[in-house]
Amino acid sequence: MNNEVNIFAENLKYLREKKGLSRKQLGAKMYVSHSTIARWENGTRLPDAVMILRLSKFLGTDANMLLQLAAQSDESPNVIMVDDNGVILSDSLVVVEEVLPNANITGFIWPQEAIDYAKANRVDLAILDIEMGNSSGLELCRTLLEINPTTNVVFLTAYADYSLDAWKTEASGFILKPLTPEGVKEQLDKLRYPFSGR
Repeated sequence: MNNEVNIFAENLKYLREKKGLSRKQLGAKMYVSHSTIARWENGTRLPDAVMILRLSKFLGTDANMLLQLAAQSDESPNVIMVDDNGVILSDSLVVVEEVLPNANITGFIWPQEAIDYAKANRVDLAILDIEMGNSSGLELCRTLLEINPTTNVVFLTAYADYSLDAWKTEASGFILKPLTPEGVKEQLDKLRYPFSGR
């Protein structure tokens, strides 16, 4: 572990403990799993810039300081998940991380945050809820593909009726909730633009 990574890991652990949060509690607030927090704190992984900004805001620290201590690895694929239900999002992120342990996985409740992330980062896989309050995952899919036509989009929904609408987009696949490791693996084998990360 290099010195910058070590300092980042130590600072993150200190800030989390100062807030009186467990890794699981911080993970729930950031929409990542507690094992992701553990990897950040032991220096085996680094969060991306979007996540560092989230962490700094939540932990009440200087974002520039955290950004200077961490650098995103371009070797790991970027996976995003967008669902307006925070509980479903948190549970689903754990499933995706189990299948893609080497990926940078970030969850979003708000579609606009996912769009901003996609403008700043290459997104290899986007797992999108179709019905998100006033927003549509179908429309978000179109926007993400305008940003990067090689983004793989997989829809996740509780309603099978949406499958026909989903296939009218350039999506790679469709999964019915609840998300399972088997469902994710099956979709990964069907991606239009395969990537490594398993």
